[in-house]
Parts: sequence; structure tokens; C-alpha cells
Amino acid sequence: MNKKTPAAASGAAKRRKRVPVARKPGPGRAGTVPPARGAAALDDKSTIRRLKAQLARAQARIEELQASAETDFLLDVLNRRGFERELTRAIAFIKRYHATAALVALDVDRLKPINDAFGHAAGDEVLKAIVAALSGQVRASDVIGRLGGDEFAVLLWNLSETDARAKAAALEEMIDRLTFVFRGSRVTAGVSAGVAILGPHSDVERALEEADRAMYVRKAQRRHESQS
Repeated sequence: MNKKTPAAASGAAKRRKRVPVARKPGPGRAGTVPPARGAAALDDKSTIRRLKAQLARAQARIEELQASAETDFLLDVLNRRGFERELTRAIAFIKRYHATAALVALDVDRLKPINDAFGHAAGDEVLKAIVAALSGQVRASDVIGRLGGDEFAVLLWNLSETDARAKAAALEEMIDRLTFVFRGSRVTAGVSAGVAILGPHSDVERALEEADRAMYVRKAQRRHESQS
């Protein structure tokens, strides 16, 4: 019977130590994700997507409410609040980039007699026709707003003072030509326009006051002309 030498026994022991032992994948090893952790990650992603969708809907709703708060419900143009916001932005742009613009204030003539004689529905029809006429005569970059009642304003970009005053006169002439028939009676309205030129030193309140004063001067002039 052959006995193993100590050296042989030692070599065999070493070979036994080198036999690979299968190990269970530990946490964090490549290609393996513990089931519980994988499910949690999927839940987190789903929650994030849901929250993002909710945030997008909330932002869209806020924009809708803001637009509604700044829009005249009858005429679908900016109301005073919305127009003043746009005018504030315009003046900031003018100050920064040295652009040019003009503010035209418009007051509808003879709207009250139309309301008194034919009712407010007739007056609303006149206002809608005036807004439609204005929209057809300004550019997409220009802004129309209803300041209240029968008062409107138009922000006109990139016009010299001469061109702005000529444009205001053209708007008066165009609206003067509008005619309406209520209960068999043909009536006209018309507008009086005043111009304020916007520059680096303008502010919203002062620009509106300047255009308003010019409009009342023009209204008095038109009244005098009609009585002559």
C-alpha cells in the first residue's frame, strides 16, 4: 500500500482550496437587481411621470385662467389689465433695444345714443364691428385692447410719429365709414383717436394719460367740425 508523502498531501490540499465555489449574487452586482428594489424603482418612475403630468396640467390651467382674467369676454381682445401688461413689456423692450412704437387711444363716438335708442345688444354689435375693423388694419405684432366701455387702445410697433398719426387718422376714417341698421334705421358710430409716441423715458401711466389727452382734444375737434 502506497503512502502519500507530506508534499503530495500538501499539494492535494492546495488543489482542494482552489476549487471554485458558487456564490449567490450579492446586492449591487452587475446584471442582477433584487426583486424588491426593482419594483421600488419602477414605482418611483411611475410616480415621477404622474407628478410631471399633473404639473403640466396645472400650469396649463393657470395659463388659461390668466388669459381669461386678461381678456374681454365680449370682444375677445385684451382688457385693461392685459393691455397694461403688454404695454409694460413693450416699454421695457423699447428701453433695452431702442425700438420705436406708438400708443393710439380710441374713443367710440355716439355709442351711448345707440345704446339708448336700440339697446345694449345693438351697442355690442357696434363694438364687435369696430374691433373686427381694427384687427383687419393692424399687424400681428400690434396689440389691441379694450380699456373699458367704449374706450380702446392700440399698440403699434416700428412707426415714426408721422406714420403713427397717419395710421390713427386712417383708423378714424375706416371706422367712420361703418354703418349699421337697427330697426330699419341706418346709424353710424365713428371713433376719435389720440396718439402718444413711446420712447426710452415712457412709463405705462404717463403714456396712457398722454394718449387719452390727445384723444379728447381730437374728439372736441371732430365735434366742432361736425357742427360747422
